[in-house]
Amino acid sequence: MISISRPDNPLQKNQFYKEKCKEIATKAKIPLIQVAYRSGKTKISFESAQYNFIKESSDLSTIFQGASLSKPVFAYLVLRMADRGEISLDTPLYRYTGIERFKDKDQAKLLTARMVLAHKSGLSNWSTSPSSDEWPIFEIEFKSSPDSCFAYSGEGYALLQRAVENIKQKSLQEIAAEEVFIPLKMTHTSYEWEDYYERDAAQGYNKEGENYGQGRHPRANCAYTIRTTADDYSKFLTAMAKGKGLKNSTHKAMFSPVVNAVRFSDRKRACDQFIFWGLGVGIEKNPEFGNIIFHWGDNGNFKALFIVIPGRLGRPEKHLVYFTNSAFGHDIINQIVSLFFNNKNPLQLNSWVND
Repeated sequence: MISISRPDNPLQKNQFYKEKCKEIATKAKIPLIQVAYRSGKTKISFESAQYNFIKESSDLSTIFQGASLSKPVFAYLVLRMADRGEISLDTPLYRYTGIERFKDKDQAKLLTARMVLAHKSGLSNWSTSPSSDEWPIFEIEFKSSPDSCFAYSGEGYALLQRAVENIKQKSLQEIAAEEVFIPLKMTHTSYEWEDYYERDAAQGYNKEGENYGQGRHPRANCAYTIRTTADDYSKFLTAMAKGKGLKNSTHKAMFSPVVNAVRFSDRKRACDQFIFWGLGVGIEKNPEFGNIIFHWGDNGNFKALFIVIPGRLGRPEKHLVYFTNSAFGHDIINQIVSLFFNNKNPLQLNSWVND
């Protein structure tokens, strides 16, 4: 990694990072990127447009699809509920909600919130496209036994969402607003489409540079439909990193490795040995920074990533989150991470996400 001299003045610092990110995003053919970085008292946030057909919002209010960055927010609110005794992480979910869609109901009766949060449900990512008309009634099958191994699954999260909604007798959006969005003042964040998104939501671009629009989703889904801004999501990361609203033991459990995250069972990679999953978040065991907390988001033409380096031994917590409106959005992980964290070696999560 190449060392770069960084200015100390806050205004110069923000402009410096924006210019560097603009260079990175331009080279990667990403039309629009929005970034927030926090380290102690240092706060950097900006939006950068690389083409004249895209305009930057003056107040960084462009709304991005957060894709799977939806999941850590949902995991956080589930853990808050668990701390209050509203849900047990180890009680089978069929006791909270129906399992009619499951082909193998005996296996479905084994599923718990803890398995779902750590992606140990044994379910595939989706039974069919979750934005399709048939998804709410489509049959769900297992690809491995529950609690046997890592298997990344939005379908598992959707089951847990149904359980939470049944327990609270409220919608996902109502629960998330009460537990997270309102307390943390995330005023531009929602799992549902808001009317003003028509004006403020970013358009997504594929690798051919074609505009695929804002990409509305037919229903709120805790696994992939959150829309937000980098500044809003940064507020959540600050709260999550500090364990705000969680018991100390719950916060520790959230960030503790549960399972080795071998992403492709038929294709093991060198990076896999460093990647694990906790309760709702990915964890990279890194020799330079310790356990790095992360999650990536991929809704095709919208890609996002956050990285949290927890504070320790007098070192402040640091985090970075970025959102893009491009299918190329994950091509910049190494460059943007190096820019902000000045790491000596590339993080393993880049290979885990991209290779």
